[in-house]
Amino acid sequence: MTGASQIRHRTLYGDRIVPCHSDCAENLDRMLAATVAAHGDRPALKDGARTMTYAELAENVSCMAAGLAARGIGQGDRVVLFLGNRAEFVVTLYALWRLGAVAVPVGIRQSMDELAYMLTQCGAVGLVHERDLSDRVPPASAIPAVHLLVECSDTPQPPLLAERGAIAHDALIGQDRCDAPSPARDEDPACIMYTSGTTGRPKGAVLTHLGFWHTARNYRDRFVYTEADRMLLVIPITHISGLLAGLTTMMQVGGLVVLERSFKAAAALDTLEAEAITAAILVPAMYNLILLEPDLETRRLDAWRVGHFGGAAMAEVTITKLAARLPRLQLLNGFGSTETTSAVSLTEPARRGEHLDTVGTLLPCVDIRVLDEEGREVAPGENGELWIRSPGNASGYWDQPEATRKGFVAGYWRSGDIGSVDAERYLRVHDRIKDMINRGGFKVYCVELENCIHEFPGVIEVAAVGVPCPVLGERVHVFVHASVPVDADALRAHVRARLADYKTPDFVTQSPDPLPRNLNGKLSKVPLRERAMAEAELRAGAPHPKGSK
Repeated sequence: MTGASQIRHRTLYGDRIVPCHSDCAENLDRMLAATVAAHGDRPALKDGARTMTYAELAENVSCMAAGLAARGIGQGDRVVLFLGNRAEFVVTLYALWRLGAVAVPVGIRQSMDELAYMLTQCGAVGLVHERDLSDRVPPASAIPAVHLLVECSDTPQPPLLAERGAIAHDALIGQDRCDAPSPARDEDPACIMYTSGTTGRPKGAVLTHLGFWHTARNYRDRFVYTEADRMLLVIPITHISGLLAGLTTMMQVGGLVVLERSFKAAAALDTLEAEAITAAILVPAMYNLILLEPDLETRRLDAWRVGHFGGAAMAEVTITKLAARLPRLQLLNGFGSTETTSAVSLTEPARRGEHLDTVGTLLPCVDIRVLDEEGREVAPGENGELWIRSPGNASGYWDQPEATRKGFVAGYWRSGDIGSVDAERYLRVHDRIKDMINRGGFKVYCVELENCIHEFPGVIEVAAVGVPCPVLGERVHVFVHASVPVDADALRAHVRARLADYKTPDFVTQSPDPLPRNLNGKLSKVPLRERAMAEAELRAGAPHPKGSK
């Protein structure tokens, strides 16, 4: 049972006072042990043809932990998981937590240079990687602290990096077991997750056992998840949404996680249907692609109850179309970040048809203050920067004290997002501070404009960016990926009929390919700004800068 009576303030990380649930598990290893005790015979993971019950998962975790310990991995050690959505990721993750070690999930699209930076920055001593990614494992001279290389493969075969001492993942799981309770405390690091910063090197957010447990608890309670739920996990498990909203939440309630390694709309529908999936986490563009499948209405998807998405409000036209074609599906939004260990707000299922311009209401134990540029709190419903306090807040950035000092102030994390919280605790997120466009002194919130353009026929993805203008300061340039040719003048007329005239796009570029995304799967505007600048220079007759296309 949950309730306000079980929420108590406590000090965290030395200098924060944060409301927390009083029955938080000691660590994530203990959380899994409780689930195994209650649901040992139920299926926990499905990876292709492989299915693993909770009891089998616990057995594999114990044996894997023993194998890691025999090779020198212990409490506090950092081990990078350079893996896709596969069962070995989950087994290794919980084996590390059994030892009190720290997992460092890294997306499989990272380059060798980026991987080398993360391995070195966090002082990792181990790397577990996909066999197909062996060519991106940095040379030994670049990662001298790494003494353990583990390779995952779909079939038994010698590791490609055997000459460097690499061993096969299966070879770590022997007869020995490590059943001793994890030494980790709830405030100890569980993961270091690197942010997808748009400039400079990413920062390693230190996420704790307490933060993981609390956010999973909030997902469980808000979406009413139980052991009967079956989660399709097709977004990267190395992203905080996949790791927390998908995996950790199901591990807390005893549900099944069905792992898929890539997204194709037709294949996703096959899995949703064949596995009687009840919940899935998809980005809005994925829902739009599902809507384009010609046989959608003939699919047997009655079990699909929760369609979770996050980051921004989904275009109302998409919600309307999905509601018409999949009336049993609850589309539930949310907002959070790596630094908050996923969601700080989620849609209330019973009120999902209300306030579609929001990202849900604030979750228990979450406090958001909205401050203006001078650091003064604004009135409910007014816009400002979102300062967030929650048990999920990272304890800081790994080995970056100055970034921690600037980012975490008085118990709050400075999000850099512009938004508002109204009297009913509904959260609206309008833009990143750095993404807001100032056109002739008028503020253009990209999210609002993008949601409007999503209603234009055929649009699958859209992104708005600002380009410098000597007269207005900035002009508005939008990039559109659509299923049909887009008439730029018709699109502008569509916007003018719905929004203020200064929000009408000055320039429209239709992209034949999906818009670029960063290594965490979020839409990336950095290359789009570069393209917009290049097009602006072409219009002005100026030469391209070096390196532009």
